[in-house]
Amino acid sequence: MADKPAARPSLRLIAGDLVTSLAQDVAEIAEAALTGKSSAADADTAAVTIGAEEKPQARTVAVIGGGISGLAAAWSIVRDRNFDADVIVYEASPSVGGKLRLNELEGLSLDAGAESILAVRPEAIALAKSVGLASSIVNPATSSAAVVSDGVLRPLPTGLISGIPTDLRALAASNVMSLPGLMRIPLDHVLPQTTIPGDVSVGDYVATRMGREVVDRLVEPMLGGVYAGRAEELSLEMTVPALFRLARRERSLLAAAKEARKTGAAPSGARRGPVFAGISGGVGRLPIALADRLERRGVTIDRATEVTSIRKTAHGWRVITGEKGDRDGRTVDAIVMAVPAPVAAKLLRKVNPTAASALDTVGYASVALTTFLYAPDEVPATVQGSGFLVPPVEGFSIKAATFSSRKWSWVARAGAAGGKRGSSARRSGRSQVSDRRSFMVVRASLGRFGEPGILQNSDEELAKLAAGELTKIAGLPSRPLASRVNRWDDALPQYTVGHRGRMALVREALVDSPGITVCGAAYDGVGIAACVGSAQFAAGQIVAYMSERGQWTHG
Repeated sequence: MADKPAARPSLRLIAGDLVTSLAQDVAEIAEAALTGKSSAADADTAAVTIGAEEKPQARTVAVIGGGISGLAAAWSIVRDRNFDADVIVYEASPSVGGKLRLNELEGLSLDAGAESILAVRPEAIALAKSVGLASSIVNPATSSAAVVSDGVLRPLPTGLISGIPTDLRALAASNVMSLPGLMRIPLDHVLPQTTIPGDVSVGDYVATRMGREVVDRLVEPMLGGVYAGRAEELSLEMTVPALFRLARRERSLLAAAKEARKTGAAPSGARRGPVFAGISGGVGRLPIALADRLERRGVTIDRATEVTSIRKTAHGWRVITGEKGDRDGRTVDAIVMAVPAPVAAKLLRKVNPTAASALDTVGYASVALTTFLYAPDEVPATVQGSGFLVPPVEGFSIKAATFSSRKWSWVARAGAAGGKRGSSARRSGRSQVSDRRSFMVVRASLGRFGEPGILQNSDEELAKLAAGELTKIAGLPSRPLASRVNRWDDALPQYTVGHRGRMALVREALVDSPGITVCGAAYDGVGIAACVGSAQFAAGQIVAYMSERGQWTHG
């Protein structure tokens, strides 16, 4: 791309000076705003305390779903010192963890799904510590990131809240936006207040206040990386709750961001320090450790066991797991549904059609994660920082990339030590490994909501496509040493306009189905910490419900 005229940077800086009072870094606020304040109580305090003489007998809780939400809910129940219950976890797949998994690539054990935890929320970090992973919790080696602009990697500006700028000087210096787009932003100060009677699209609201280029260049890639969704469809109330509340009373979006910074948006109990954390050896270790602790506590985890239906009985709920009706069932006192919204809707269709109908409204984005190994000496020195985001307007297929060996010291050490040649890569990608023993690890994701076409390609085609774009954008070698593709069908729930109200309707409707509660990514946030918080809240509801009912027996 041709260099900009020499005068342009100075004009950018002049524009940036229009709101220099907003120059403080609000990165922590940004990440907290993505998930919002937790409504869940801590696992050790969520339950209603009952006296020893009041403890009911023969209590059984079924947890449907063995992902992080289901396992965390089970853990919250069994850790309650004032409550005894038999807990059984049903997981349809052969292994627990859901989208938190480990895969081997050329002898390296790496995350096949999420690789980081939002650390400014306390729930997931506390959970990891409670299952023996305290010493394995690590911080990123770098937090600097980039964004693609006109085909070139440029530093991601500081002071963004879900892509919404608050520091125009930093934005101007980044050269991410055009001069007209940059000059449009301060008009937010003089435009009439935008009325927000209820939930609105984050893309539409930001475009109205700051211009479409802010949405295209900053908001879209930021939210796309979290939800794999479209800014014009995603809910402002759910994706940026702190700003949603403030924007309803402030005329200016910039003023609302300033107020959010001043008052703070991090949830109670938030951890000071880096926004994100990881686990040495991979976040996929968390569900494995959790399942191990649960089974030591006497919890039954039925893997490869799909719950096909539930029905109300005189004594609780019948959970059916096979094709033989009641002969494959078990009566339980209460149920925690920790499954994706479509699965929960199917199970609730006959017992609570109102809740099922609301759950039917939740769409999901499917994504693919490509993991590549490169020879370190062939990686350009310019490949620095944690990775980069790709705005859809840039015309690339990948939406984000992570330089895992740069971001996580444990990955760098594992790659430097080298792995061993195996067949894992050949089953799901390519391998060019001969005698090389050191690797640099890079991940790239593909797939956005409403764009399923790209995922119709084979694994080999997806790996080739992603590798080629990494070459164009970051200068990485065109032929990686090895690759693996992990597909996550219906991975990310879409928080479209009105989502909070619809999920509130689900929970209100379940009042008519006493003993059933729900949790997971569809309700309170898509991150690991949000899922754990949602699980703890659901577990507290079940404990309170069963404690109030007191003693009863199964039929």
